[in-house]
Amino acid sequence: MSSGQPLNDADRWDWLIKLREHCVSELLKGSAGVVLTCSALKKKYRDVLRIASYHHDTILVHFVYLKATREMLLARVRARQGHYMKDDMVFSQLEDLQAPTEDERDCISVEVAGTPVEVNELVLNDVKKALEHVIRKQHYTEE
Repeated sequence: MSSGQPLNDADRWDWLIKLREHCVSELLKGSAGVVLTCSALKKKYRDVLRIASYHHDTILVHFVYLKATREMLLARVRARQGHYMKDDMVFSQLEDLQAPTEDERDCISVEVAGTPVEVNELVLNDVKKALEHVIRKQHYTEE
């Protein structure tokens, strides 16, 4: 990507598997949680990461989908100084983007129209709510 060329599916596959394995390793070593940031643009990319929970009952995977307009993304990319991400890569990512569907119940959608601080607070609040829901659901199931 830093050379200006967007990644294709083959480029991303091994990278996503390595990310998943690293996260699982950290959790199995005792980390209370892991936050992974990446642009899992397609459902099949998110599925590669979801596999982490298939073999480990204690691992829960959730995604935060940051919803933004094309114009907002372009403005933010253009405001970056010295960054490799340019307009054509934004267009490429938007072309590949498969927004989470209703059947992807592990996805939290957050509008990112606010300031970075405001968006951060929205994300943290929504993640906290999702975790509380999971905890309540597990508690209910155990009873």
